Amino acid sequence: MSALLDSLTAAFDTLPLREAGGLGPARREALDALRRDGLPGPRVEAWKYTSLRPLERRTFAAANEGLAFDAAWVASIPSPRIAFVNGRFAAELSDLSTLGAGVTVEPLSAVLARGDSRECNILARRFDRADEPFARLNAALAVDGAAVHVDAGVHATRALHVVAIGAPMGSDVASHLRHLFDLREGARLEVVEHVIASAPHANLTTSVAHAHLKPDAHLVHARLQDDAEGAQLFARTDAVLARDAIYRRLDLELGAGLSRHELNVALHGDRACANANGVLLGSGRRHLDTRLGLDHVGRDGRCDLVWRGLASGRARVAFHGGIEIREGADGTQAALSNKNLLLSDAAEIDSQPVLVIHADEVQAAHGATVGQLDPTSLFYLRSRGIPANEARAMLTAAFCRETLAVLDDGATRDLLAARLDAALARMETP
Repeated sequence: MSALLDSLTAAFDTLPLREAGGLGPARREALDALRRDGLPGPRVEAWKYTSLRPLERRTFAAANEGLAFDAAWVASIPSPRIAFVNGRFAAELSDLSTLGAGVTVEPLSAVLARGDSRECNILARRFDRADEPFARLNAALAVDGAAVHVDAGVHATRALHVVAIGAPMGSDVASHLRHLFDLREGARLEVVEHVIASAPHANLTTSVAHAHLKPDAHLVHARLQDDAEGAQLFARTDAVLARDAIYRRLDLELGAGLSRHELNVALHGDRACANANGVLLGSGRRHLDTRLGLDHVGRDGRCDLVWRGLASGRARVAFHGGIEIREGADGTQAALSNKNLLLSDAAEIDSQPVLVIHADEVQAAHGATVGQLDPTSLFYLRSRGIPANEARAMLTAAFCRETLAVLDDGATRDLLAARLDAALARMETP
């Protein structure tokens, strides 16, 4: 095995709560599969744009202990809020006092400590493909995360904030989070994930989130990734939608040195709807890789995907937008728009839209472009006396802000818009 996998899997024998809920055999199976197949190489299609070779030589210690922070550090993030530092629940940074009736939020470590096999079952999920190494690693080693349940018919009035903080320790550490968002029939919830850093660090984090939407459930799910410049992130989100369920998603990929996110949405029920927008902001030597997989199974479903990418410096941005419409999924409407701006000659953007249709009577379209700022628009602003740097900033902000339309809540939209604007300002700085 590589030095990376040797260091990561060494934590298994001392993992707390490893056997909780009868999960020991499933965890061991995931670890054995990872050791057997190793890390995917450049010839594996799903990893063709992201090489793991530089990472293979690194080692990471287990983040078995959390760090204490003053609650003032997260005062700008509203409650209800559940926080984790280096993959461990941080009670001093969490505030769930404003949760409404019918919404249950607790750390996964508390669920595991109870040991009920039915409650712990989410961690027993198998990842059978060799190109899922970090999901397998997460299945073997995750012991914390947010476990969220919303009762049938409950409409949560306040957004839930799930905060994952990366912090420097004596050595680079690896942490693993597993989240569950379970909405019963007719339930509604807004979740905002924050992936941020307390200070510069070069840690590795894996994260797997499951969103289960029962009939007529409605989940608004935003994810702000603004981690440290040296961080290595491997995230995956799997959402399953029953009939008439609605999943609205926004991803802002603004930080980290290497960040890969796989978003898989299965529209199993009839008339299920998914709207997933995102911004990939690459600067410096940052590498951002996002893969979408929309799977239409039920009839009369709809997906609308709007993604924007920017790359400056020597950054690389990779985007794969896959939509599959299964046999029998008649009446499906699917659309993907991926537009990208190259802001320097040394940057690179790879866009790969994929549309596979096995059904009749569908409406489906996708489009991808990679270009530079429109010189006519730039000239227009300059002719009005606006300096070149300010004109460029205005155009790039307008290019990205279109994605925020997926959010209804004004407070959440303003919070995320401010973080996006700050990241764009950093990007424009020479």
